[in-house]
Amino acid sequence: MVSKQPVGTDLAKARTNPVHSLNQPCWFILGVLGFLFLLVPEAHAERIGDLVETNLWDQAARFFTFQDPLVRTGLIGCALLGVCCGLLGTFIVVRQFALVGDTLAHAVLPGIALGYLWTMTKSPLPLFIGAVIAGIIGAVTVTLIRQTTKTKQDTALGIVLGGFYGIGILIISILQATRPSNISGLKSFLFGSAAAMNESDLWMIGFITALSVVILVCFFGQFKAVSFDGAYARSIGIPAQFFHYLLMLLLAWAVVAALQAVGVVLVSAMLIIPAATAYLLTDRLHWMLLLSMLFGVIVASIGAFLSFLGPNLPTGPFIVLTASVLFAVAFLFAPKYGVVPKWWRRRRQTRQIMRENTLKAIYHLLEADDFSQNSISRDQLVDRRDRDSAEVSREILSLVRHELIEIEGDKISFTPDGKARAEEIVRNHRLWELYLTDQANIAPDHVHDDAEKIEHILPEDVVRQLEKALDEPTVDPHGKEIPAVAGKRK
Repeated sequence: MVSKQPVGTDLAKARTNPVHSLNQPCWFILGVLGFLFLLVPEAHAERIGDLVETNLWDQAARFFTFQDPLVRTGLIGCALLGVCCGLLGTFIVVRQFALVGDTLAHAVLPGIALGYLWTMTKSPLPLFIGAVIAGIIGAVTVTLIRQTTKTKQDTALGIVLGGFYGIGILIISILQATRPSNISGLKSFLFGSAAAMNESDLWMIGFITALSVVILVCFFGQFKAVSFDGAYARSIGIPAQFFHYLLMLLLAWAVVAALQAVGVVLVSAMLIIPAATAYLLTDRLHWMLLLSMLFGVIVASIGAFLSFLGPNLPTGPFIVLTASVLFAVAFLFAPKYGVVPKWWRRRRQTRQIMRENTLKAIYHLLEADDFSQNSISRDQLVDRRDRDSAEVSREILSLVRHELIEIEGDKISFTPDGKARAEEIVRNHRLWELYLTDQANIAPDHVHDDAEKIEHILPEDVVRQLEKALDEPTVDPHGKEIPAVAGKRK
């Protein structure tokens, strides 16, 4: 989780150079944006959805070789949206504001409808102005509801989301009933269509993306501090409220920019899913930003390609489905937080604990005879472990594979490494019991279960500290000898 990264450790450095941890990557991104603008065509002969070939491979070749101007327009526009949404989505996710993006996406719909009503055309500028104003009103409304009532943030967001979206649908329905021939194009804002992008849309998307990147580069340290610890940010003089509303403004712009590609209904997924995917893969904010933008570009490009394969296919659902598949892969296989790696680590740890408990049982059996014997029988171990014979046999074979015990006939004995590990486990167990009774004043008959868990994970430096704190003890609370570190007491 990104929130595990402390802000204060590098904030002093960030205040003098707010972009110290993202400086070079962000300038690289700006260079890429500039290169993409050089590819913008000056004329468009046909829409993406009309460029349908008879063969899938022909379609793929035509798309990825950028033979058609409209393909370049749609793909560059979607890639820019991936950068913008990935960048802003990172701060939404780390601030646990996921529902904010969804709320703003639905809140801008009345502004789009009123912007269309203003000029009765789909000119980007009035639609953009109307959407931004509606988004700002939505964000302010959420804040007012929270500050003037007992309503919590999630409830306030739900109220604004449903209310504004209902108003927008109502206005569009009225316009559709009165001017059906002129209003049909607005339906692309519900689910998105890269095929409907034109050069003016692309320039607007590019401007919003570049502006968002520049603002976040210039004030990265402030956004970072406000996102992780608003109280601390205010204590060092950062105007947290200002940067909160600045982020909301950038989000409103990003939502407006993304409407043409993914639509009102699905734009929140474009903001959240790439960032949530990156969230599972790293604990560092700057890496999360870069991964989120990369994933945004990838899913937007793949979604645009899939919508290119057939006429009248909406881009938004394909982008969201691609992002969901990518998130599912990260959810299952992310090295640190993925379900499968965590399951494998738990399984491996369980097996290790079982092996170590078997080593400890062998030690206890030898200790019961004052170590007069060097080996025990298999039946003795089965009785001591109080487990199924087949299960104990598997544990024995595992210990043999790890070269911790040796078997000679029916006799089981330690290898030097096995004896050292068994003594270490017993020492950890008995030191922890003594620590709980002496330092925490817990009764001796209440400490065994806790020691059974901690004995397997106590690091060596902590064990040394326990021995020092307990004045190098030799016996545990039950009078049993605590094994010494090799060469230390004997």
